[in-house]
Amino acid sequence: MASIKQFRRVKLSLADLLGGDFAEAAAAARCALTGEESAKLRRLIREKVDFFPADFQRSLAAMLPKVGSRVVQPPAVSPRGAATFTFDAAAQLDAAPLSALGCYRVGEDGILRLVSKSEHYHAPLGHGFPGYRLIEHARRVGIPNATHNNTRGCITRMLEEELVRTANGLARDDRAGLDRVLSARRKRVLNRVLNLETGSLAVEAGIKMMLARFYRIQPDSPEPRYAGRTPVILVLADDERGLQANYHGTTIVAQVLRGMWPALGSELDRRGLLRVVGVRPDNTEELEAAFRTHDAGPSKIAGFLHEIVLMNYGGRLVSRRFLKRAYELCRKHDVPTLVDEIQTCLWNPRLYMFREYGLKPSFVVIGKGFPGGEYAASRILFCREMDTLPQFGALVTNGQEELASLAYMITMRWAEENSDITSAIGDRYQARLHELVGKYPNHLAAVEGNRHMASLHFHDLAAAKAFVKMLSGAGLDVSVQSYKASCPPGALTKLPLIADCEAVDMVIDRMQKALAQL
Repeated sequence: MASIKQFRRVKLSLADLLGGDFAEAAAAARCALTGEESAKLRRLIREKVDFFPADFQRSLAAMLPKVGSRVVQPPAVSPRGAATFTFDAAAQLDAAPLSALGCYRVGEDGILRLVSKSEHYHAPLGHGFPGYRLIEHARRVGIPNATHNNTRGCITRMLEEELVRTANGLARDDRAGLDRVLSARRKRVLNRVLNLETGSLAVEAGIKMMLARFYRIQPDSPEPRYAGRTPVILVLADDERGLQANYHGTTIVAQVLRGMWPALGSELDRRGLLRVVGVRPDNTEELEAAFRTHDAGPSKIAGFLHEIVLMNYGGRLVSRRFLKRAYELCRKHDVPTLVDEIQTCLWNPRLYMFREYGLKPSFVVIGKGFPGGEYAASRILFCREMDTLPQFGALVTNGQEELASLAYMITMRWAEENSDITSAIGDRYQARLHELVGKYPNHLAAVEGNRHMASLHFHDLAAAKAFVKMLSGAGLDVSVQSYKASCPPGALTKLPLIADCEAVDMVIDRMQKALAQL
């Protein structure tokens, strides 16, 4: 069995991560503002922080047997809050955090839980990751979080370059290669970044750039290439050809893409203003038919939006063959592609799953995982030919936060250094889930998803619900999507990247016990 000592050590200072010149200048600026002792601040910027110390890993491992047990008494009084009716109906306040560390959360009921969905996919390094101490060092030096679009800070600009570097598969020391990519003029080269606050806004920015080829953004904008034609957006449909399988955020256009606001969607279609067409995952015939029907005459396909793992549709994994054919058709028909990696980003050994699939998208949307739950910070990477928005076309004042960008840099560095190890652990997890399917074929239909973000599909919803209820009682945060009538009954997980083999084996063991009781 692999040991918890297998994670590769990362130990860096602010000067190591951000460059000595910038760190020294920041320290000097702090001295000028406060009169603090220069030597003290210079020591701080050069103090190395162990991102994931071995003794911290061992202390986390020692807590595994306590998962599911009450470790503290619940508070006597808990506030009601003032949420909406629907939020209140879905609330599980017993599991709301009193405290959390690593892969664990102690809920208001005093129960120790394993965060088996990484706190809904945005805490890949768990809670209290020691590497984020560098954020406190940056605060101490006086590096501010709040900036503005016109004064994007050095860390945010550095992050933009890091995102371009990693999205193009360049080595960390390949400065010449990065400069070539940043100045590239050929098509489908990801060398632009917009910094936004949420994934919804990042996807919305991509949709705006797609629609800018049909409609003027503002009166003085140039005539769009496809003005006068009806823009058609292709998305992934559910198994009944409905639109609920895709999820690209909560802005109104993104909600229309998933079948919400049906009267509005129908009216937009009737007037020839916007049409949404769903194609079932891995159905190449429907894909080909969509291009024959909607990329001709008065209509033109404006873009293809997709995820690779449909975490809001049972964790369904979309095949490489289907997506490669979709990209071929999009390239042939001058259709931009947007891969929504809000769910999959960072959990892949190449940081982005589109790279593992060998895709060349026009847009890549990332968020959640990269800032590690420390900040709300999403990004959209895109190619030069789609760089058409005016300054106020997708502007978010808070999107340029320096410390949020630093959280990205810390998370990315640990994930890159440990990519082969976390990939192997993810493969182990998925292989063991397949063993469960072989052992309990009467209950389990398949394993979906990819590595840490895996889903167990059941033959019926009642069994899936009973399974999840038992796991919840055993301290595992697992959910089943029971709010979608057409969704396959799947139990969703997304283990943190810091989960070691012992944690994986504990999860599988408790799953097996629950299956044996069904």
